[in-house]
Amino acid sequence: MQKKVKVKPNSKLQKIEEQTDGSLTVHLKSPPVDSKANEELLKILAEKFDVPKSHIRIKSGLSSRQKLIEIDT
Repeated sequence: MQKKVKVKPNSKLQKIEEQTDGSLTVHLKSPPVDSKANEELLKILAEKFDVPKSHIRIKSGLSSRQKLIEIDT
């Protein structure tokens, strides 16, 4: 399964919002430095979809706020 994800780092609260088009907006506490935000993103998505972190990959947008995530279920 693939999901479009918009990441908002440095947020006060960590949360996931599902948009009407099926994409996700993810608010992360981590700053976008040294891949900390990407690591937190993988962790929070693994919890949401109940899969191990190793089953989630960032296909595109590694250094962007707009990402394409692939989830092996």
